[in-house]
Amino acid sequence: MNAGRFRNLDALVRWSVFAAAIGLFLVLILLPLVSLNQYAVREGLGIFWSRLRDPGALGALRLTAVVALATTVVNGLIGTAMAFVLTRYRFPGRRAINALVDIPLAIPTVVTGFALLLLYGPLGPFGEFLGERNIQMMFSFPGLLLGHVFVTFPFMVRAVGAVLESAPRSGEDAARTLGAKEWQVFFLVTLPSVKEGIVAGSFLTFSRSLGEFGASIMVSGNLVGRTQTAPLYIFSRFNTGDVEGASAIAILLALASFLILLLLQFVQSGRGMKEALA
Repeated sequence: MNAGRFRNLDALVRWSVFAAAIGLFLVLILLPLVSLNQYAVREGLGIFWSRLRDPGALGALRLTAVVALATTVVNGLIGTAMAFVLTRYRFPGRRAINALVDIPLAIPTVVTGFALLLLYGPLGPFGEFLGERNIQMMFSFPGLLLGHVFVTFPFMVRAVGAVLESAPRSGEDAARTLGAKEWQVFFLVTLPSVKEGIVAGSFLTFSRSLGEFGASIMVSGNLVGRTQTAPLYIFSRFNTGDVEGASAIAILLALASFLILLLLQFVQSGRGMKEALA
């Protein structure tokens, strides 16, 4: 009798947790996306497509893609190098640097943008130095790129670092035994062994860069046609009362991010299946 009662209670708890999780998912994730779609097409699909074809929207989307791609390339280089240093070298201050890598995830992105503006802006020491040489960092593409690289830096470092930690070093040791130089070991053995981490970090970096707002609005100046990315375009359209235009671009960004993360899951699941069959 007691056993049956405990089984019923256990089933009730499981179903309660399931219902609560699904309910929260619907309220916090699904309903906002549905609402976004409703506003985007409430005036008809013709208005929706006209908003997407607006020159300002196309320019913002193009700049967003270029910045995200450039951010991924830059972080692919420096993030992979940092992951290698943190996993393969032991030096004073290593733990502190390892902790500082995650700082961009912990602080608000608008604080990041403000800090970069104070350093590289017209009143900052580097900004004044560059200004004397007619080099503009802030309120231009380099400033946008710098902000996005800062914000997304941890994604590449952690993705590559996780693979480096688990990857066997036997291939590297064998290459050294055969007389390979360190740069040959790195480029011909180490990098190919962590390509999954580089791919995962690239997907995450690109997706995060697509939606970056806080740092962008501080370092870009939100100049239409020059430094206005898609998230900044959404913000400006909403402020002017063009809810449909803002919603149309927002849906496109949300769909792009979803497809990128979905593709990443397929890549990772395919790798897991290959490892299981090996």
